[in-house]
Amino acid sequence: MENNNNELAERKAGLSRTTNETDIKLSLGVDGSGVAELETDVPFLNHMLDLFAKHGQFDLSVQARGDIDIDDHHTVEDIGICLGQALREALGDKKGIKRYASVFVPMDEALAQVVIDISNRPHFEYRAEYPSQQVGSFSTELVHEFLWKFALEARITLHVIVHYGSNTHHMIEAVFKALGRALDEATLIDPRVKGVPSTKGVL
Repeated sequence: MENNNNELAERKAGLSRTTNETDIKLSLGVDGSGVAELETDVPFLNHMLDLFAKHGQFDLSVQARGDIDIDDHHTVEDIGICLGQALREALGDKKGIKRYASVFVPMDEALAQVVIDISNRPHFEYRAEYPSQQVGSFSTELVHEFLWKFALEARITLHVIVHYGSNTHHMIEAVFKALGRALDEATLIDPRVKGVPSTKGVL
């Protein structure tokens, strides 16, 4: 892949994070083929990350263990932190990226929208009301926790809107599919872009 006649370095990153609450190893390839290798203690999050990687064409590997005997909160939060940090590292100086994206994804009766600006200004807006507070053993409030920490650590502006739906699983699934597709679009290299897409000259 080329941009401005300069060959781009492979956009990928890997990291580890160990605390008293979690132990996580994560790697992300931005220019991948949608392959996910996921081993966490939170099955529903595994499912959502698989959708994110598949629809974003990312190569994603996550090995995570956490204090789920308390609840899933720390594990979900720390995976969001690691994914955000890996994305930021993988994108490097962000030269040539499209930067913005807005994607709608339906999932049966549900419709989600994700809008992204890879801005180096972390901000998160979330508009979602779910019919139930649980999907299986997974608490729906953890979707907010994951996305907020991901946006913060990736240093992106992220707006997530669930316009409607009646099945909580479908609604959250639409969010993660839309997140993958929007992030794929925003990180694409546009050969028309000289340097970074900002009048400031940096992102």
